[in-house]
Amino acid sequence: MNILLTGVGGQGIVLASRLLAECAMKHDDSVKTAETLGMAQRGGSVVSHVRSGKFVNSPLLSFDSADLIIGFEIAETQRVLDYLAKDGKLLINDYSIQIAKTPYDRNAIYDYLKSLPNEKTFVDGPAICEKCGSSKVLNVAILGTASKLGYIPYTIDELEDAVAKLVPERFIELNKKALEVGYNF
Repeated sequence: MNILLTGVGGQGIVLASRLLAECAMKHDDSVKTAETLGMAQRGGSVVSHVRSGKFVNSPLLSFDSADLIIGFEIAETQRVLDYLAKDGKLLINDYSIQIAKTPYDRNAIYDYLKSLPNEKTFVDGPAICEKCGSSKVLNVAILGTASKLGYIPYTIDELEDAVAKLVPERFIELNKKALEVGYNF
């Protein structure tokens, strides 16, 4: 499976990719990941590649190969569409973080993404975070949503196990709650 995660620094994209990789390894899949980080990690563009399967020879996805793009920020999602496979799916946080000096039209980007023929789901990230009680767990909540939709082949229990292994102990319960909120949202 080829998954591309994208957003801006500070949204937890690297952790989300590591959680996906941990789940894939539990399935005895070969896994490779790679991140590209903007000039300043916090606030800069972040793209994470996660490739898993019986044999994976490169960590980087090629254009037209992503089975799933998880977009944590709407403009960053549009920026990486060249990676989306013809039958690939999109899971998009319908939220914009205007990091560029030149503002963009969030509504035009939303309309464009909505017009794509691919299967897609938009999530209300701020509402999910409010229900979780923290804006810092959107990354994990969206993985819960991806699991519920069948966009990723990992159960909520497998994701919880990955959280327990990779998240600092003091944040485990909050992240498990986020998985549940995302799954049931």
